[in-house]
Amino acid sequence: MERIAISVEPIGTVQSTRTEPIDDNWDKEQSVLVLDPNVLGTSATQGIEEFSHIEVLFVFDRVLRSKVQYDARRPRGNPAWPEIGILAQRGKNRPNRIGATICEVIAVESLRITVKGLDAIDGTPIIDVKPVMKEFLPRSEVVQPGWTTEIMAEYW
Repeated sequence: MERIAISVEPIGTVQSTRTEPIDDNWDKEQSVLVLDPNVLGTSATQGIEEFSHIEVLFVFDRVLRSKVQYDARRPRGNPAWPEIGILAQRGKNRPNRIGATICEVIAVESLRITVKGLDAIDGTPIIDVKPVMKEFLPRSEVVQPGWTTEIMAEYW
């Protein structure tokens, strides 16, 4: 099968007081999704205020290509946690450096969406925003290994 190049144009950027990708306490942050009027029409967010949560897809644009992981590693380098393949964790050093977070909608003003709990730093390119609908959430019990509960204890 032939590999193809994929090009994605950012639709906006994250505005946040957080400028470093520190792994914990993201719920203390409110961020603004500043959407680009050169890409989207002013009514692109119409109706999004009716949803309690949105999913934001973004690019970890400051992860150097030399730091990208393609195999297994220990999450956060912690020797107490098992070696896990990069696709079995949500770290920023992913092959395509794409992040996805479900966050709470606080306010919507035209092409500016204020959210809580977005784990992206100031200036991060946004590639898509989707409303969260119950019907798209898991329809069965979510199961995960124990180390994930430990790693996420202070994340939000």
